[in-house]
Amino acid sequence: MPALKSISILMADDDKDDQLLTRDALEESLVKSTLSIVDDGVDLLDYLRRQGKFAELTHEPLPDLILLDLNMPRMDGRQALAAIKADPNLRRIPVVILTTSKAEEDMLKSYDLGAASYLSKPVTFDGLVELMRSLGRYWVEFVEFPYKQNSSY
Repeated sequence: MPALKSISILMADDDKDDQLLTRDALEESLVKSTLSIVDDGVDLLDYLRRQGKFAELTHEPLPDLILLDLNMPRMDGRQALAAIKADPNLRRIPVVILTTSKAEEDMLKSYDLGAASYLSKPVTFDGLVELMRSLGRYWVEFVEFPYKQNSSY
Protein backbone atom coordinates (compact mmCIF):
# COMPACT_ATOMS: atom_id res chain seq x y z
CA MET A 1 0.00 0.00 0.00
CA PRO A 2 1.51 3.37 -1.00
CA ALA A 3 2.23 5.92 1.72
CA LEU A 4 -0.46 8.53 2.15
CA LYS A 5 0.46 12.00 1.05
CA SER A 6 0.51 14.81 3.56
CA ILE A 7 -1.57 17.95 3.33
CA SER A 8 -0.61 21.42 4.49
CA ILE A 9 -3.49 23.35 6.01
CA LEU A 10 -3.68 27.03 6.82
CA MET A 11 -6.38 27.96 9.32
CA ALA A 12 -7.67 31.51 9.72
CA ASP A 13 -9.66 31.85 12.93
CA ASP A 14 -9.44 34.41 15.73
CA ASP A 15 -10.75 32.10 18.45
CA LYS A 16 -7.77 30.63 20.33
CA ASP A 17 -9.90 27.79 21.70
CA ASP A 18 -11.05 26.83 18.19
CA GLN A 19 -7.44 26.95 17.00
CA LEU A 20 -6.30 24.62 19.78
CA LEU A 21 -9.26 22.27 19.37
CA THR A 22 -8.71 22.05 15.62
CA ARG A 23 -5.01 21.30 16.09
CA ASP A 24 -5.84 18.62 18.67
CA ALA A 25 -8.64 17.19 16.50
CA LEU A 26 -6.31 16.91 13.49
CA GLU A 27 -3.75 15.08 15.62
CA GLU A 28 -6.43 12.80 17.06
CA SER A 29 -7.85 12.09 13.60
CA LEU A 30 -4.45 10.79 12.46
CA VAL A 31 -4.66 12.82 9.25
CA LYS A 32 -1.14 13.28 7.94
CA SER A 33 -0.97 17.06 7.89
CA THR A 34 0.76 20.23 8.94
CA LEU A 35 -1.32 23.06 10.36
CA SER A 36 -0.42 26.73 10.34
CA ILE A 37 -2.72 29.27 11.96
CA VAL A 38 -3.38 32.98 11.50
CA ASP A 39 -5.82 35.13 13.49
CA ASP A 40 -7.66 37.10 10.82
CA GLY A 41 -8.08 37.88 7.13
CA VAL A 42 -5.29 40.47 7.05
CA ASP A 43 -2.76 37.96 8.38
CA LEU A 44 -4.19 35.30 6.05
CA LEU A 45 -3.51 37.39 2.96
CA ASP A 46 -0.08 38.45 4.24
CA TYR A 47 0.77 34.78 4.88
CA LEU A 48 -0.37 33.74 1.41
CA ARG A 49 1.40 36.66 -0.29
CA ARG A 50 4.51 36.27 1.89
CA GLN A 51 4.31 39.86 3.10
CA GLY A 52 4.93 41.62 6.40
CA LYS A 53 5.76 39.26 9.24
CA PHE A 54 5.45 36.31 6.82
CA ALA A 55 8.05 37.56 4.32
CA GLU A 56 10.52 34.89 5.49
CA LEU A 57 8.22 32.19 4.03
CA THR A 58 9.10 33.20 0.46
CA HIS A 59 10.59 29.80 -0.40
CA GLU A 60 7.89 27.76 1.36
CA PRO A 61 5.11 26.23 -0.74
CA LEU A 62 1.62 27.66 -0.36
CA PRO A 63 -0.87 25.63 1.69
CA ASP A 64 -2.88 22.88 0.04
CA LEU A 65 -6.06 23.90 1.85
CA ILE A 66 -7.40 26.88 3.78
CA LEU A 67 -9.84 26.50 6.69
CA LEU A 68 -11.56 29.86 7.00
CA ASP A 69 -13.78 31.25 9.73
CA LEU A 70 -16.23 33.92 8.60
CA ASN A 71 -16.34 36.16 11.69
CA MET A 72 -12.93 37.64 12.44
CA PRO A 73 -11.60 41.12 13.27
CA ARG A 74 -9.79 43.46 10.87
CA MET A 75 -10.86 41.51 7.77
CA ASP A 76 -13.57 38.90 7.98
CA GLY A 77 -13.64 35.59 6.14
CA ARG A 78 -15.98 36.84 3.42
CA GLN A 79 -13.60 39.66 2.50
CA ALA A 80 -10.58 37.36 2.69
CA LEU A 81 -12.27 34.74 0.48
CA ALA A 82 -13.14 37.38 -2.11
CA ALA A 83 -9.51 38.61 -2.12
CA ILE A 84 -8.10 35.07 -2.44
CA LYS A 85 -10.37 34.15 -5.34
CA ALA A 86 -9.63 37.47 -7.09
CA ASP A 87 -5.85 36.86 -6.93
CA PRO A 88 -4.55 34.78 -9.86
CA ASN A 89 -1.70 33.47 -7.70
CA LEU A 90 -4.01 32.23 -4.94
CA ARG A 91 -7.40 31.42 -6.46
CA ARG A 92 -6.67 27.71 -7.00
CA ILE A 93 -6.15 27.05 -3.30
CA PRO A 94 -9.31 25.35 -2.05
CA VAL A 95 -10.99 27.26 0.76
CA VAL A 96 -13.23 25.42 3.19
CA ILE A 97 -15.44 27.62 5.33
CA LEU A 98 -15.45 26.32 8.91
CA THR A 99 -17.78 28.49 10.94
CA THR A 100 -20.44 28.61 13.62
CA SER A 101 -22.75 30.50 11.25
CA LYS A 102 -25.67 28.51 9.98
CA ALA A 103 -27.13 31.50 8.12
CA GLU A 104 -28.19 30.59 4.61
CA GLU A 105 -27.03 34.01 3.42
CA ASP A 106 -23.48 33.27 4.65
CA MET A 107 -23.52 29.88 2.95
CA LEU A 108 -24.76 31.23 -0.38
CA LYS A 109 -22.31 34.14 -0.32
CA SER A 110 -19.41 31.80 0.49
CA TYR A 111 -20.19 29.52 -2.44
CA ASP A 112 -20.75 32.53 -4.71
CA LEU A 113 -17.28 33.76 -3.74
CA GLY A 114 -15.70 30.40 -4.61
CA ALA A 115 -15.59 28.37 -1.40
CA ALA A 116 -14.96 24.66 -1.97
CA SER A 117 -17.14 23.67 1.01
CA TYR A 118 -19.13 25.19 3.84
CA LEU A 119 -18.96 23.34 7.15
CA SER A 120 -20.51 24.15 10.51
CA LYS A 121 -18.20 23.77 13.50
CA PRO A 122 -19.31 20.79 15.57
CA VAL A 123 -20.29 21.49 19.16
CA THR A 124 -18.28 18.58 20.61
CA PHE A 125 -14.61 17.67 20.41
CA ASP A 126 -15.51 14.18 19.15
CA GLY A 127 -17.57 15.80 16.40
CA LEU A 128 -14.61 17.98 15.45
CA VAL A 129 -12.28 14.97 15.38
CA GLU A 130 -14.70 13.14 13.06
CA LEU A 131 -15.01 16.22 10.86
CA MET A 132 -11.20 16.56 10.63
CA ARG A 133 -10.90 12.83 9.88
CA SER A 134 -13.47 13.06 7.07
CA LEU A 135 -12.09 16.33 5.75
CA GLY A 136 -8.53 15.04 5.85
CA ARG A 137 -9.43 11.75 4.23
CA TYR A 138 -11.19 13.53 1.38
CA TRP A 139 -8.42 16.07 0.74
CA VAL A 140 -5.53 13.65 1.33
CA GLU A 141 -6.80 10.44 -0.28
CA PHE A 142 -9.08 11.60 -3.06
CA VAL A 143 -8.31 15.12 -4.26
CA GLU A 144 -5.66 15.68 -6.89
CA PHE A 145 -3.82 19.00 -6.70
CA PRO A 146 -2.60 20.09 -10.15
CA TYR A 147 0.20 22.20 -8.71
CA LYS A 148 1.74 19.58 -6.42
CA GLN A 149 4.07 18.32 -9.12
CA ASN A 150 6.20 21.44 -8.95
CA SER A 151 5.03 22.88 -5.60
CA SER A 152 4.02 26.21 -7.09
CA TYR A 153 0.88 27.72 -8.44
